[in-house]
This record gives sequence, structure tokens and C-alpha cells, in this order.
Amino acid sequence: MDKILVLDFGGQYDQLIARRIRAANVYAEIKPYNKIDCDKILAGGYKGIVFTGGPNSVYEQTSPRFHPCVLSLGIPILGICYGHQLLSFLAGGEIAPSESGSEYGKTELYVDPHPLFEGVPEKSVCWMSHTDEVKAPPEGFRVIAHTVNCSCAAVADDRHGFYGVQFHPEVTHTEYGNTILKNFLFKICACNADWQMDDVLESTVAKYRAELNDKKVLLALSGGVDSSVAAALLQRAVGENLVCVFVDHGLLRKGEGDLVEQTFAGKFGIRLIRVNAEERFLEKLKGVTDPERKRKIIGREFIRVFEKEAKELGQIDVLAQGTIYPDVIESGKGDSAVIKSHHNVGGLPKHMTFSEIAEPLRDLFKDEVRELGEKLGLPRELVWRQPFPGPGLGVRITGEITAEKLNMLREADAIFREELENCETAQRPNQYFAVLTDTKSVGVMGDGRTYGYVLALRAVSTDDFMTAEWTRLSYELLERVSSRITNEVKGVTRVVYDITSKPPATVEFE
Repeated sequence: MDKILVLDFGGQYDQLIARRIRAANVYAEIKPYNKIDCDKILAGGYKGIVFTGGPNSVYEQTSPRFHPCVLSLGIPILGICYGHQLLSFLAGGEIAPSESGSEYGKTELYVDPHPLFEGVPEKSVCWMSHTDEVKAPPEGFRVIAHTVNCSCAAVADDRHGFYGVQFHPEVTHTEYGNTILKNFLFKICACNADWQMDDVLESTVAKYRAELNDKKVLLALSGGVDSSVAAALLQRAVGENLVCVFVDHGLLRKGEGDLVEQTFAGKFGIRLIRVNAEERFLEKLKGVTDPERKRKIIGREFIRVFEKEAKELGQIDVLAQGTIYPDVIESGKGDSAVIKSHHNVGGLPKHMTFSEIAEPLRDLFKDEVRELGEKLGLPRELVWRQPFPGPGLGVRITGEITAEKLNMLREADAIFREELENCETAQRPNQYFAVLTDTKSVGVMGDGRTYGYVLALRAVSTDDFMTAEWTRLSYELLERVSSRITNEVKGVTRVVYDITSKPPATVEFE
């Protein structure tokens, strides 16, 4: 299998670059720039290297750099944004602040004829995000693209296979970005498109069938996409030796707990232990309003319930988790700050020991996990389940969580999702849900005064969830949803629509 190495220099788009490459059926893996050296790169057998972007200036002494030995490996390199500047810097070029200041956003790009730009018109739109630029390309490099404010928007050294672009081909705002990336993969690196999900499925099942033969495997099943796909995959590999513990904390959306049970215990015949722990969680959350405290309580109680069930099962050899590739990356990136310390069950106590940990999805991105789930025969409503926080509806209720509020939110959220799912697929946002606020409002129904909660609707459109635009839903749809919720959900007197994008807001309220 051909592989591309994505070297991470601290930029925000490293995962997106790798996903774009994998979407072209070429395997890409991300490594922090300071966790791999030239010997390991050679041993890895990579067909190409991508230098990613980053927030630094390459001429600063503290900026992330790579050893110049990478230029003598005989492997093609594509530098993107900071990576473009770093490649030129390592090869002896001059980098300096842009004379016109920063260049940010959609920009007209003018390209010269070159294999990297085959299929790209002479003039198109790209996405820029930089304050420095290559002032003088290194010896042997030539300029192959420019913008009005950037005379060196792309460079090429065909003799050595080095290429740099100041813009971001991986983002959707760059019109021909995928074309450029594919040209690098197939015309320059001569990759084969041999990263196929059918092969991943077969090889993963074979791997765990051999490694976990006759071992008892325990999986904490949340009902989310990752743990659900991991369960279906491991069931193929180890059959009845897999036990799933489903801790239903009572904070799931309407009907989700039953769907999980019906799918895995019914359709797949997996040994599933469902623990209905709503009363326990509500008791622990009583009076708590701070969102961070809610998260900690929910995570702690989840562990305690899971631990109790695990002890009652007796000897378990292997703990299985639905860890996916972004979890692995975000658990620690080089010397940078940890984005999140990942553990699928919230961090197990140290005294819970297993001889092995199985993470069958740890090399896959979310969209690849979904594709794998479809091939495994999981129900579409599980595979395409929207992103859902671990604490569930607990962080979609502002203020104290009660059984009454949970029931209101479940019903309102179900109405909103039902109405949106009846729309044409092209009109649907990437994520949509309801939030029960802690604000109350006067209303009127019939001839009587009412006093109930304000419910907020949230819908966003995004390509990668790093940024998100609020979705312009039709007034007719919003009117229909509002009318149904205020008529069908007792306790809600007013419905509002959130029109805040990310940033400045986050997708979730808490």
C-alpha cells in the first residue's frame, strides 16, 4: 500500500490534508515534525511528504523546523503555507513579512502551465492565510503561480521533486484544491489508489481474529458511531467472546437507547448488558448548574457504573475502545499543548487492569468509520448519527438537569430532527439539535397565560467542524418546527433560532 507522510508543524489543517489525501484512496498518516527523523521516514517507505501549515515565522529561532536531510531522501515534497515557506527556507530561499501585510481569505490565483496545476484554469480562486511569504525562491526553484499581493504563490523544483504552495489546497474555498492534491499524488508521487475500505475491513477482522483468539473482550458501548462500529467489527472477529456494556445514563436522545439494544443484541446477536442508570445520574446532578461540573460528574459516574459491571463479569483479557485517528493525534501533538486527553470511557481507574487494549479504528477518520459502518451493515440512523457530546443532553440543558427537562428536550429535539430529515438531503445542515435554556418566558395559549421555558434551535453547516456557519433554514421550516414544539411539548412557551457561527461561538451551548 502506497503511503504519504503528513508532517505536522502546528497548523490547524493537518487532519484535513490527510483526509483529502485518503479521499483520493491514498493512505496518509500524520506525524509531529519532532517525533520522526529522516531514517524513520526512509524506513516508512513513503511515496511523498507534505509539509503542513503552522502559526510561526520560519526565520524565528524558536519556529518548528525539520532537518535539511529531508531534502536528500529522494522523496517528493509538497509544502503548504508555512510548509511552503519552510521548504524554501531549508533549500536556501529568502522568507520575509509580506510587503502588503497579511493576505487572508478568498484570493484570485494565477497559475503557469505545470503538472501540479494540470486541469486548473489559468485564473481561479484559492484560500490564503499568511503574513510572511517567499521573497526569493531557492536556487533551482521557479515560480509557477502568483496572486496580486503574493508574487511567489507557488514554486517548483522539478529536478528534485519539491513543490510549495502559499495557499491552502485542502480547504473547500480553493476551487481546484483537490485537483492540485491529486496531481501531486498521482502525477508527481506516482501513487496507486489502493486505500480501499473493503481491504481495511478484511485486514482488520483478520488481524483481531488472530490476535484475540480465545480471549474475552469487553467494550464500553455508548451508542455513538465510533463504539458502534468497533462493536460490529470486533463481533466479526471474535464472535461470542465479545461483551458490550451499554451504560444508559438517561441523557440520550429520544429512542436511542432502545435502538442500540435492538441493533446489537437483536440484529447482531452480541452479548449486551444494558445498565439503566438514569436515576443514579440525575441524583448526582441534582442542583448542579456549572457545565464543567456536569461533565465531570457524568464522566465519573459512567466510569463507576462501567467498573461495577466489569467486575461482575469476572476475568476479562482485553478492553476494546472506539478510539479513532483524530483522538490519537489530539491526545498530544509534539511539544504543543494537549488538545484533549482521550479515553473512550472517560479515563478508567488505574486499578482496572487488562492484559491488552484493542483499538480497531485508531487509524481511521470519522468519515472512514462511517463508511466502514455501512459495510458492516449497521443501521443508517446509527452510522450517520450526528456528533453527540459524551455527556449527552446534559450539556444541552442550561442550568440544573431534571427528568422533566430531559423529557421536554427529548420531545422538542425529536420534532426538530424529524422536520429537517423530511427535507431534501441537499438542504440539511451538518448538525442540528435543540437546547433547553434556563430562561422562562410568558406565553398565551387559548385564553390563558402560560409561563414556560425558552427552547433554542441550533443548526450549522461545516466541512470540518473547525469552523461552522449557522444554517439559513427557511422561514417556513422554522415556523413549522416552532408551531409543533409549542403545541406538542408541554412546558415550552417560546422557540428561538441561534444565528451565531463558530467562531465566536462553539457548536454546543455548554
